[in-house]
Amino acid sequence: MSVVNDLINVDSEGLEFGNYELSSKTKKDGFEYKGDIYKIKTFNEITKLERNGMFVYESVPGTAVHGFASTEYGALFSVEGTETSSITLELEPESEYKVHIDDIYVGKNKTNLGGKMNISVDLEAGRLVKVEVIKAVD
Repeated sequence: MSVVNDLINVDSEGLEFGNYELSSKTKKDGFEYKGDIYKIKTFNEITKLERNGMFVYESVPGTAVHGFASTEYGALFSVEGTETSSITLELEPESEYKVHIDDIYVGKNKTNLGGKMNISVDLEAGRLVKVEVIKAVD
């Protein structure tokens, strides 16, 4: 896979967005997908996605995300970047989620009062890393 040259698109599994190769902040607003309006800001330092004006995803440094799908049960996507990235997701407030990276269970993580969860993912250019964050039910 590679960066998303149009900044945001739809692929067969969901949204794809982000371009960590850009040297200056670039944004695209008003992208419609499944009745929601998305806004993307991306470059080598940060990638941020909003849905209907609300926070959805942020990575520092910037990343390219493929197959992004979020539901009431969590989020699933593949991510690519040049180095370890801190990824923040907006999920259900004060809930516990199981985190899998490349199909390896890495533990549970709890969202804060605002529903934000932070995970760290080791990345390298040209290699997609699969991330699954699924609400814990046990």
